Amino acid sequence: MTTRISAAMLCLSVLLAMNATNAGAGEPMPPVTHDFFSELKPLTNDLARYGYLRRIMPQLSADDRLQARQFLAFADANLGLYRAAIADFPFTGAIHPSPVMPSPSLWRAANAVTAITRLAADRRIVMVNEAHHDPQTRLLTLALLPRLRRLGFTHFAAEAIDEEDTGLTRRGYPVAASGSEYLREPLYGEIVREAIRLGFVIVPYESVGKTQQDRESGQAGNLYRRVFAENPEARLFVHAGYGHIDKTEGLMFGARPMAMELKRLSGFDPLSIDQTKFRGVDPDRQTPNYRQLIAAFHPNRATILLRRSDESPWSADPLRNDVSVILPPADRQLRPEWLSLDHRRHAWPIDSSLCAGRRPCVVEAHAANESDDATPADRFTLLHMQEQASLYLEPGAYCVRAWGIAGKTLGERVISISKKEH
Repeated sequence: MTTRISAAMLCLSVLLAMNATNAGAGEPMPPVTHDFFSELKPLTNDLARYGYLRRIMPQLSADDRLQARQFLAFADANLGLYRAAIADFPFTGAIHPSPVMPSPSLWRAANAVTAITRLAADRRIVMVNEAHHDPQTRLLTLALLPRLRRLGFTHFAAEAIDEEDTGLTRRGYPVAASGSEYLREPLYGEIVREAIRLGFVIVPYESVGKTQQDRESGQAGNLYRRVFAENPEARLFVHAGYGHIDKTEGLMFGARPMAMELKRLSGFDPLSIDQTKFRGVDPDRQTPNYRQLIAAFHPNRATILLRRSDESPWSADPLRNDVSVILPPADRQLRPEWLSLDHRRHAWPIDSSLCAGRRPCVVEAHAANESDDATPADRFTLLHMQEQASLYLEPGAYCVRAWGIAGKTLGERVISISKKEH
């Protein structure tokens, strides 16, 4: 538990530093007077944290509001409010120096899943990062899992998993005690389920210490000892956050990132895939570089660029990452279409019928063969009395539960999703 708490706070510190880097090189981090971690700790669920942060936000100073918005965005994502998460914290990541932008005459757009699978064919380590408040950045890892398994990758490591959950693989799915708060989000839970189903060895690797370098070196050391020291022929797929997958120092308090440290320990050069810099934020917050890429290459799914002359991948920051992923513009729907997972999941409509007249009301679906504390298959929070939405579910039986700000059940029912439902 202490590891998860400390890691979450270090992650927030890194984001603040990277956000300051975006604002201008050399600017100091803003002073923060609220201890949001202590304030939020007694609140036992994401809806309670969401309500508290919304309530105090107008009273905060600009500096405190920046950190509060990060906590709020994490809660938004866990509550299924994906559009709100992007709006509440429109972090896009720093690129220094400014990248040389690609021209369509020299580069072509390619499906990221297919192209990365090809690039991974002769690699021992593949790393993909995520923006913790943007679940769309979890889709690529979910799609790559079966492809990399077929290539012979043996181990899957995820930053959010806690080593204390020794029953995770046997159980087959994550529960509340399986790791950090990121693991409460349904798509992250689906990543872990899929990795277990495919037969990957699941590797927890989080580490904490007094400094960011302690954390980076500790993560790399855990991965080396738990994977390559014990299994010299292993092949490793890592899902991490932000700059942990960078292959040179500079963005995170000058620390040598986990990927750089693991390369030193193992001798294997990781294939580092960044998807945090070109994400689909609201149009008025898109960077000029993102707008240029969208106008030139028109991505409608996770896309990478390949040089026409030799099929090598484009990276906006080639010293840090081998590949830059371009995600499509933000979906303006209440529930984004990508939740269908290429139509494997079907929309099941939800409304206030289970909410006992309460708002806000969280409606979530758990697979019938999983425990009540499992990460749900999908979740959405109804904020208004007449609001309607959908949960996206694969065929099967589910228990749908509604709960309120106190965490108590307001209503529930058992449903079955057939393959013919849309």
